[in-house]
Amino acid sequence: MMEVNAGPLPTSGSGLGPGLSSSSDNVRLCLELEFVQCLANPKYLQFLAQQQYFADPAFINYLKYLLYWRRPEYAKLIVYPYCLEMLDNLQHESFRNAVALEHTVHLIHTKEFFHWTHWRTNERAAILQQKESAGIHGDETVNGSGGDMELLSIDDLKAYLRGDAPAPDPDAMQQ
Repeated sequence: MMEVNAGPLPTSGSGLGPGLSSSSDNVRLCLELEFVQCLANPKYLQFLAQQQYFADPAFINYLKYLLYWRRPEYAKLIVYPYCLEMLDNLQHESFRNAVALEHTVHLIHTKEFFHWTHWRTNERAAILQQKESAGIHGDETVNGSGGDMELLSIDDLKAYLRGDAPAPDPDAMQQ
């Protein structure tokens, strides 16, 4: 199907990117970054499965090679971190087979959607819990830099998450 030249990227750096020494290495990094981030799209995964890319041993080796994107110096370049979870899942033959099915693609899409829908609420709950355990009140923040937004109390947030309170009004929370 495809021939993959996936040798290791150079380790000596020249400011082009993590460990890159030439413009061709920089182009390669950009192309691989774009491909890895495409893996966050469940429909793209389904396309790859339906086109039999996952049946090609060279492509499977390429997916293994791309695991270097999990290293911090490369992961910081990723905009869609969910792609790393999909890259990990693609290391398993059962996932590669399942992603060809529409209901699997729908399940992945739903999981991504709800992650991004509730991520901010969950992050805010964690910040409030951290503030509560540190005994911080009012405008203070956990890192001491002062707040640019007054957060809900942990009890109000818990009530909202249980469905016992209306959704918070972001405009009312601005100082």
